[in-house]
Order: sequence, then structure tokens, then C-alpha cells
Amino acid sequence: MLAAQILTLLGFAAYPVALVSIQKEWALNNFQSGLIASAFFLGYVLVVPFATTLTDRMDAKRIYMLGGFLTALGVFCFGFLARDYWQASLCMVINGAGFAASYMPGLKIISDRLDALELSRPIAFYTAFFGVGTGLSYLIAGGFLHNLGWRMVFIAIALGPLLALTLVYFFVEEIEHPSLSKNIQLKFADVVPIQKWREVLKNKQALHYILGYGIHCLELFASRNWIVAYLIFCSAHGQDDLPLAIPVLVGLINFIGVPSSILGNEMAHRVGRQKWIHGVMVLSFFTAIFLSLSYDQPWWIIIGLAIVHMVFIMADSSTLTAGLVMSARSEIKGAAMGLHSLVGFLGGLAGPAVFGYVLDLSQQAQITYAWTWAYLSIVVLSIVFALSSLIKK
Repeated sequence: MLAAQILTLLGFAAYPVALVSIQKEWALNNFQSGLIASAFFLGYVLVVPFATTLTDRMDAKRIYMLGGFLTALGVFCFGFLARDYWQASLCMVINGAGFAASYMPGLKIISDRLDALELSRPIAFYTAFFGVGTGLSYLIAGGFLHNLGWRMVFIAIALGPLLALTLVYFFVEEIEHPSLSKNIQLKFADVVPIQKWREVLKNKQALHYILGYGIHCLELFASRNWIVAYLIFCSAHGQDDLPLAIPVLVGLINFIGVPSSILGNEMAHRVGRQKWIHGVMVLSFFTAIFLSLSYDQPWWIIIGLAIVHMVFIMADSSTLTAGLVMSARSEIKGAAMGLHSLVGFLGGLAGPAVFGYVLDLSQQAQITYAWTWAYLSIVVLSIVFALSSLIKK
């Protein structure tokens, strides 16, 4: 499942890597560029309640395989067919819908096959390997972009999700369980299980983790979408030459998030989940601001701050998801995971567009620190969430 997740995610960074090239070719402003990235999360939030709730009624393996196909279709069509903003957005919606049917259902595949007492570390590794997949995506997409152009980035990387569904088909055994229904009749309550969500939200611990995950995803996905463009901006103001190609550097920065997420979960066991989450959110806020102010500094300072920022973004990722899974009752765990993922990716939907919109406004107003205001727009909720939780205590 870790290998399959990596392959599914290979197309994740195709757009961030190609963003500047596409922006110039199609004459897009920053807000439009951000909206294309946000379209991925629109597709995700439209499908994830349906996909994850069905995992309580059928083997998640079947849902996962459909997700792999849709992901490949969306990525391929972006490179082969998209000619403008609207077509690109539609392709990203399909891509996001496919990922909705694979990411959380993949976690459900694991949780259905392991004892509850064994789940914390597998969940931590599964969520952490998101960083491995995105890191490789930056490296591979950057290589294709340099040698073959941005369209081939999407076309070639579409093979990744197809290989992922093949792996799951051959190497994950199907399961039969009394709670899994063979005759599935779809109703509105299956797609939007409001009653189950209400039950989930009655649990204050679950609510806390869900809100935290939404704020975490807003910052994470906005940062991942705009970091390549920000480093290109820095290259115009830097005092020395960049040691590596920007996509390679961003890929390496994303790899840093893998041990950070896993070790963060271990630290949360020792100091307490909520205390750990609040602490790293505060640190993430300050490192993001320092990073945005460092654009004219030597590269070692910029890259160092980018690494530290990624460490703090990812340090609470698996802790938030593990906390939600462990706090939800087994009979509504699938719905709880669906709501958790839905709120998280609503944050992901908002993040890239908000960042681009604030960047446009700041640049139009000729504000010196336009990128700082853009970064502030995606981290301000982290500091509010952390401080409000401390005040309540």
C-alpha cells in the first residue's frame, strides 16, 4: 500500500512544477493559477464523502482501483488535451476525484486488515509516505519538464496511478466481513452521511483533530503548490547561484517531511497529541513568515528555512489523522475518516487560490513584501487554532 500510494502521487507535483510555464503560455494571473490547483481539491471533496462512506459497506480495494484509473485519466488529459484555464481545471477535478477514491480508502484497506492496537504506526507511515510520493513527483516532473516540456510531464506520469491499481489488484487480498454489504443501494445519506457526521462531531476530541487537519491541509497544499514559483522569484533576487535545479530541491524538501511526520507521531505519544499539535503549528507559523522575508538572502538561508518550514508543517500530519482514527467508534470510523478527509481537503481547496489571490492583490498594490502577505494568508489560522486551544484550557 505504501508503494501504491507513491505511484498514485507521482502526478501530484506535475502542476506546481509546470505552473510558471503554463502561467506564461496561457497568460494566467496568480489567482487563476491557484484556482487550477484548487480544482484538484474540488474534485476531491465532491467524491470523498461518497468513497469513504462506502468503505464501511464494501471492500475498500474496489474503490481504490477506480480511484487509480480516474487519477491516471485526469493527469493524462491535462497533458494531452488541456488548452486553457477551464479545460485544465476540469482535468484537475477528475484527478482530484480519483485521489479521493484512493487516499482514505487506502488507509481503510490497511485498518480493515490490522488489529486496532497495531494501527497507530501503520497510519503514521501511510500518512508520512505522502511526502515520499510528492517528493518523487517533484523530482520526476522536474526532469521531464527540463528535457521534454510540460505536456510530457503529465502524459508520462499518468503511468504511475495505473501501476498503483495493478499492484493493489494483484497483491491485496479481498476480504469478506459481516458489515460489508453485497447489495448496495445508494442514497443521499450514503453520499453525505449527515447523521453519522453528527455522531462524529459529538466527540470533542474528534472535532478538534478534524478542524486541525483542515488548517494543516490549507497551509500544506498552498505551500506545496507555490514553493517552486516562490523559489523562482527568489532566484531573481538571490546573491549566489542555486546549487541544484529548483524541482530537485523542492523534492528533497518534501522528503524531509517523511521522517518528520513519523517522528512527530512518536513525539506526540510522549508529550501528548494536542500539546504537540499546538506547538508545531506555532513554529510553522513563524518559519513561514521568516521564509517569505528571506527572498533576497543567500540560498543556504532560503533553503534552510524551507526545510524547517516543511518539518513543522508535517510534524503534526500523522498525529492528527491517527488521533482521529483512534478516537472514532469502529461502526462510524469510515464516515469519520471521510469527514476528516473532506474538511482537510476543503482546506487544500482554499489554500492555493487564497495564496494566489492575496499575492495578486499585494503585487497590484505594489507592496514590497507581497509574498509575505501571501504566506501569512495561509498560516494565520494555525496560530489562531493553537492559541485558542490554549486559551480554552
